[in-house]
Amino acid sequence: MLSLRYKADTSVPVEVEGLTPSAVRNLSLAAIQHLEVFHGNRKLPLAEFFDASGDPTDARIEFEGDLAGVHWIGAHMTEGEIHVRGPAGRHVGSEMTGGTIHVYGNAGDWVGGEMHGGLIHIHGSAGHLVGSAYRGSTTGVTAGTILVDGSVGNEVGLTLRRGLLAVGGACGDFVGANMIAGTVLVFGTCGIRPAAGMRRGTVGLLGGNPPNLLVTFRKSCVCQPTFLRLIFRRLQSLGFTVPSEYWNASYGVYHGDHVTVGRGEIVIRELADVAQ
Repeated sequence: MLSLRYKADTSVPVEVEGLTPSAVRNLSLAAIQHLEVFHGNRKLPLAEFFDASGDPTDARIEFEGDLAGVHWIGAHMTEGEIHVRGPAGRHVGSEMTGGTIHVYGNAGDWVGGEMHGGLIHIHGSAGHLVGSAYRGSTTGVTAGTILVDGSVGNEVGLTLRRGLLAVGGACGDFVGANMIAGTVLVFGTCGIRPAAGMRRGTVGLLGGNPPNLLVTFRKSCVCQPTFLRLIFRRLQSLGFTVPSEYWNASYGVYHGDHVTVGRGEIVIRELADVAQ
């Protein structure tokens, strides 16, 4: 395992894009320390910011320290594991295609931006635009799984194409906006206008006090969807907690958004189940 302990004391952002398990697994520690990272708009050696130790050949990197100002951790990752022992900055796992990232703390905006495969698990809260498309892109996440144990901000799952995104806490506004397909589950409270403009896919508002839906969604039925239990089982196998009251609850199913093709769905836990 390659261990990178963050030692810098700077308010200027540090960007480590390209520092992935596959990129360093065949390098010596000396070569790794000479890799260039961005400090603001300047390129400086990695050794200016991190103490490196260990063996990178097992395709595992462990970051340690307060990395809230360190961005693009695991961006473009294709294999291996990254573990972050502390908070992380923006763009964790951006455009990754494989591998696993665990952040044992909070993370910034754009977690899993335009992700194409792999697993990201934030064992804390995250910022805005988790699992979303970048501005100007027509397609966001196309594959993979993003788990956030805590709360998240606005525009989560924007233009999601495929994949699974689960939020254990509260979520901001416009979750699942312009979704093309895929699944977003929110186990806490949710902000306004969920799934606005969605074409297909599923947004699950599983916590109490759901927001008013747009008038372009129509209620279809109340049921106990089998697919939700299958997803819950998958989430638990990945270490994500699904409270027992969700497994056998009844859910209202609403189809829309009928301003588009109208083949998406929002599932909301029925008030009788929430009150129990």
